[in-house]
Amino acid sequence: MQRIGVAARAAAAELALTAPETKSRALLLAAQSVRDAGDAIQEANESDMQAGEAKGLTRALLDRLMLNDERIEAMAEGLEAVAALPDPVGRVLAQWDRPNGLKIARLAVPLGVIGIIYESRPNVTADAGGLCLKAGNAAILRGGSESFHSSTAIIQALRQGIAAAGLPEAAIQPMPSTDRALVGEMLRAAGVIDVIVPRGGRGLIERVMNESRVPVMAHLDGLCHVYVDGEADAKKARNIVFNSKMRRPGVCGAAETLLVDARAMAGMLPAILNDLITEGCEVRGDPAVCGLDPRVLPATEADWSTEYLDAIISVKIVNGVEGAIRHINGYGSHHTDSIVTENQETADRFLAGIDSAIVLHNASTQFADGGEFGMGAEIGISTGKLHARGPVGAEQLTSYKYVVRGTGQVRP
Repeated sequence: MQRIGVAARAAAAELALTAPETKSRALLLAAQSVRDAGDAIQEANESDMQAGEAKGLTRALLDRLMLNDERIEAMAEGLEAVAALPDPVGRVLAQWDRPNGLKIARLAVPLGVIGIIYESRPNVTADAGGLCLKAGNAAILRGGSESFHSSTAIIQALRQGIAAAGLPEAAIQPMPSTDRALVGEMLRAAGVIDVIVPRGGRGLIERVMNESRVPVMAHLDGLCHVYVDGEADAKKARNIVFNSKMRRPGVCGAAETLLVDARAMAGMLPAILNDLITEGCEVRGDPAVCGLDPRVLPATEADWSTEYLDAIISVKIVNGVEGAIRHINGYGSHHTDSIVTENQETADRFLAGIDSAIVLHNASTQFADGGEFGMGAEIGISTGKLHARGPVGAEQLTSYKYVVRGTGQVRP
């Protein structure tokens, strides 16, 4: 950890002073390097997939792990999108003059060395490395054991690209093995790592929060909800619920609980249930929901606080928007929640009352993604309230400092 950390700090010091056009060129070269290494990345991914199948990973987790031509191209395009973003370093966040003539400015600066601990999804490797580089930070990446070979191949491609641009390869470094003890080393690396960003399941997040001596930017469970109001458009409701759950059930923005206004139960819910069940989604409902369709299984109390990351959804009838707000704020993880309604006043009440990082009106929860927000990519969705909240892109990977210019003033 000390060896990796020393190299990372030296790289971070260089990146903090690197011109925006040089960082952008490095990202473009990294994108091309990822494309050129596509066969090698897929070969490495096949090893991870075979190991995952032997280990008994669920269908959803295997989907998160799998890389193909389309997903590798998406990684490269994500790097190019990050390269095209305005440089976040050096932005003037605020400035003002004091009566004594001092000129004060608050400027965006890199965080320094960022340690990123993540599970399963190897594409996070490219997103994290690219965003850290854009914001002038060095990255130390510790992917999950399931994606070790895939992530290693991606990092190798990224490092080739940034080296071709004349930047230090140590700007992006992997932890050298899947040994869980290395996670502990990262969490104890105060003075070496400036910020830890964990991205994974509750077990990982709780360990990081409990053990870390380094400041943490947490990405907690994606316990996301869709609320279908009594004044929803039935077609919109069907499309939004189905997409929120079934587009990719294993991502953090997938809906895990559907709440339905009692006024919409008879008129809208049967078709929604049929859409889900017909496509292989297991539905667990409260007694009222079970009474609508014999294929619905009874929900337990635990279902309302479970992130399935699979083709499973819990469904509950609530009394209007106030019932939905109470349920979500009581059971949710403050990640992403959506309302479907044609009543603007009801929508505004929901958007104001839900204490989550992302709230949506008449849109799928699967838009909870930095790329969809125009950030190019993201490291994760921060569910905390300090420093950054919601998608963590390049701007969120900066801090700030005050620059004060005087003409000889001394304090009386």
